[in-house]
Amino acid sequence: MKTKTFILAGCCGGIVNWALSWLSYGLILQSYFPQPKDNFSSLTFVFLGCLTMGFFLSYFYNRWAQISTITTGAKAGAFIGFFLSLSYGLISKAMDPSFTTELLTLRLGTTILVVGVTGAVVGYVNGKVRQS
Repeated sequence: MKTKTFILAGCCGGIVNWALSWLSYGLILQSYFPQPKDNFSSLTFVFLGCLTMGFFLSYFYNRWAQISTITTGAKAGAFIGFFLSLSYGLISKAMDPSFTTELLTLRLGTTILVVGVTGAVVGYVNGKVRQS
């Protein structure tokens, strides 16, 4: 695994993940999901979490899966997003009575889309950096 590819793809993926998460949860679905009270601190941690997802996908794609196209990146990202979201969603449903099946389904669909697009970007960057 090349460090340059890992870092570049991870940063690009993290930024795309953050932008899509903000668009999805912060604007479009804000009436369904609670918004943080302390904006600056919360946004910092949200950004770091999104960056972590970008680096996770970059590491996985580069180290184990050799994913370097938009299509395979999107498919792998959607697959990973489905299982991560389903896992956390089912636990949230069990622990929080206000977490409805509607919210579980909404979060599942949104995460599949966000992580799928993030995966597509990471796969694309991997392919471009490897070619150069």
